[in-house]
Amino acid sequence: MTVTTYQGRPRLSPARMAPRDVARVGAAGLRTRPARALLSALGIAIGIAAMVAVVGISSSSREELDRRLAALGTNLLTVSPGQTFEGRNAQLPAEAEAMIARIGPVTAVSATGAVGNAKVYRSDKIPKVETNGLAVVAARVSLPQTVGATLRSGAWLNGLTGRYPAAVLGADAADRLGIGRVSPQVEILVGGERFTVIGVLNPVALAPELDTGVMIGWQMAADAFRFDGRATTVYTRSRDSQVEAVRAVLAATANPQAPGDVAVSRPSDALAAKQAAEGTLNGLLLGLGAVALLVGGVGVANTMVISVLERRAEIGLRRSLGATRGQIRIQFLAESLLLATLGGVGGVLLGVAVTTGYATYQSWPAVVPAWATGGALAATVLIGGVAGLYPAVRAARLSPTEALATP
Repeated sequence: MTVTTYQGRPRLSPARMAPRDVARVGAAGLRTRPARALLSALGIAIGIAAMVAVVGISSSSREELDRRLAALGTNLLTVSPGQTFEGRNAQLPAEAEAMIARIGPVTAVSATGAVGNAKVYRSDKIPKVETNGLAVVAARVSLPQTVGATLRSGAWLNGLTGRYPAAVLGADAADRLGIGRVSPQVEILVGGERFTVIGVLNPVALAPELDTGVMIGWQMAADAFRFDGRATTVYTRSRDSQVEAVRAVLAATANPQAPGDVAVSRPSDALAAKQAAEGTLNGLLLGLGAVALLVGGVGVANTMVISVLERRAEIGLRRSLGATRGQIRIQFLAESLLLATLGGVGGVLLGVAVTTGYATYQSWPAVVPAWATGGALAATVLIGGVAGLYPAVRAARLSPTEALATP
């Protein structure tokens, strides 16, 4: 108590509680009911953990995408025939590759050509209708270096094997045909002809159409299947600073007579669009986390209201010993804030653990943005304040006589 004067007469003023005393008084209620406090904090923790984990996993996935794009390069452009004005399928000129290679900033050019009249089977015992949806394509020798493809097993086509019945399988094509590793004894039927499988590719992130492809040499496709030599997809690499400039002239360069019949795309944009689509799901998960957080806040409010009802005698005793309404209000508000903070800290730790575990399982870099953890803790403080406000005001309004008279 402090003594002040009013019109010459002494007047008593209540002493202010130190922050340490506020925390100690607020924690006393939690210590006396640990099971209830733990369950209430768990509701907050689940909501916070869900939100932190969603943000962390999304950020880790985005970081992995950025790392992959940095390794694969964002300077890959593809050219393919579109449709004519009449709605028919267009074709690229036979000279399209050579003309594209003359563009100054272009550093690499390669191509594939569809061999539409050839079906692929594991052996002649397979029914004709079971084609597995595989596409036979003629491939240039320079294709892996241009698209960033790597070999899981075996070797790629070269100037010699490209003239003979040899094939390289995409990752999905090998799985559908039941081929894990290559050897001179592994053969498949391509258009009725026996081809030796000399290589199997890993999944190609920037050219996923190759994953279901059976690649054969350009010359072999022409000799065995009357391939006309026209590319159906041309892959180009450009200097990073000139990608957009090259993109602007690719259609007119590939087919000067009908540039509108040419489709130009950037595969890295497709990966970014996929990431954006996943962001929609992340938004849904964040919404579910917010609902869980709201439920946790209701649980804290319920715990505090019940605490006020059960501790009316304590409140009356403290009021009769000189505690003011403000001090009672601060006590229960501090208890609510401590309860919510306990759940928030636990939720952040759980969310970080889930993110780290999932990222490690996926071989991603674990990334949890600082704003996510900071925002989560700020949300817990807000929830604790809102949830504890009504019980604190209700406790402060109890008169000493009314509280002490409660059995």
